[in-house]
Amino acid sequence: MTVLLIFFNPNHLEINYLKTITCQSTVKLNDSKFKGKKMIQHPIIKDLAARKTSKGYDASKRVSQENMEIIYEALRLTASSINSQPWKFIVIESEQAKSRLEATFTDNNIYNRQHVSNGSHVILLAHNPNYTRGDYEKVVDTDIANGRGNKAEKERALSKFSFAESKTDASGSNGNWTKAQVYIALGNALHVLARLEIDGTPMEGINSKRIGEAFKEELNGFECEVALVVGYHHPDDINAKLPKSRLAREAVLQIL
Repeated sequence: MTVLLIFFNPNHLEINYLKTITCQSTVKLNDSKFKGKKMIQHPIIKDLAARKTSKGYDASKRVSQENMEIIYEALRLTASSINSQPWKFIVIESEQAKSRLEATFTDNNIYNRQHVSNGSHVILLAHNPNYTRGDYEKVVDTDIANGRGNKAEKERALSKFSFAESKTDASGSNGNWTKAQVYIALGNALHVLARLEIDGTPMEGINSKRIGEAFKEELNGFECEVALVVGYHHPDDINAKLPKSRLAREAVLQIL
């Protein structure tokens, strides 16, 4: 059995350290056999190697409805802690909706407004900052309806909510935990985009408070702190022409 431990720097968004623990052997990644290793020739790796964050979109190109449906379903199928699914995905597609979103940008994040204007779609990835037992009960009821357990096992299934309670403060807030689930969906979506050869730009450079005001009815108590632009990069997008760059494997991965 192999276990992958993921560590992150609390001062940065990016996961910056991976540790794999296996019961068979101990290997150091700075061993010579890891150096100069060629990229793995596998479709998954090719997808991820080709994916780049777009810095400029071609407003004349739209993502097909067929591909958008694939993206929507991938978001819905995303894994989450205790299968909580504490999210809501709001798709900005119409010009009217784009105008509402554009109006939320301030001087601190004005650069990202062009992506909203020129991108095909924008997905607001929102989380429930006060996820309750009642919210989880809806998940359990859906599981039972879909054949995962039965009514007699409902209370046992609900006992998993104790984990969510361990992430909840005295005021009932567990937003740090539910927000983390949204990033799983974001990562899932980015790989799907790469597979479909569609460009994407994750944006934390948004004004969460103003988005909450502009889309109060749609959010209905949820909070949006990250968005994803999807579309096709402009021919002048400089990032599309640059080589892929990541830290060396031995800097982020250790096998014990």
